[in-house]
Amino acid sequence: MTSSSDLPDYAVVNRDNWTKANAEYTDRKAHDAWSEDEITWGMARAREADVQILPELEGKDIVELGCGTAYFSAWLKKRGAARVVGVDVTPTQLETARRLNDEFGLGLELIEANAEDTGLPAASFDIVHSEYGASIWCDPYKWIPEAARLLRPGGELVFLRNSTLAVLCATDAGPPSETLQRAQLGLHRLEWREPDFEIEFQLGHGDWVRLLRSNGFEILDLVELFATESTPEHTYYAYSAEWARKWPIEEIWRARKIA
Repeated sequence: MTSSSDLPDYAVVNRDNWTKANAEYTDRKAHDAWSEDEITWGMARAREADVQILPELEGKDIVELGCGTAYFSAWLKKRGAARVVGVDVTPTQLETARRLNDEFGLGLELIEANAEDTGLPAASFDIVHSEYGASIWCDPYKWIPEAARLLRPGGELVFLRNSTLAVLCATDAGPPSETLQRAQLGLHRLEWREPDFEIEFQLGHGDWVRLLRSNGFEILDLVELFATESTPEHTYYAYSAEWARKWPIEEIWRARKIA
């Protein structure tokens, strides 16, 4: 188990939150997610068949940073990945993932570690992936360099996060506003008090572009996700389908390591 003394304050806070969430709902929902064969993205539940942002998966070595119960890792392995490693800092989430990995027999490798410093060998993967894992719960100025370190030359990074506009319109509690609630200048670390204290990280698009380029990436695509017919009317993050029919609720970035 990763000691709290080895983790930054936000990782400890968020690990505690996800320990609670696993007891309340993620463990219960994980089996259904693992059972799915179709890949969908985020709260919008956008179908990969429609989005088409993932690179070729057949025979690839993939690491998911902040895998949680590892349902997305399971989907990637089902699509033909040769090796899938899931990294997460929350032991109870990994316990759920290991139980389901045994049940479904997918052969995932599951590692307890901070996604900002995984301890995995450099240049070991063809794809680094994150869907609401490291992509919002880790400091991008730490996890993006780690992603670059883990990738082989020509490897790809794919991650999903809240859209910048959704973050700027998010209220402390309740549905998102149709007006801006915070400044974009200096956007980085956000602390939420409702329903529980949690810490996440968000950047504006310009900062994302500069950060990716400074770590040797070229940007291949940016897909903004709006509500689909499968989007719940209300989500865990209090965003609503009504809001997301007008503005992007989430976005997926795809970048290639060139240096």
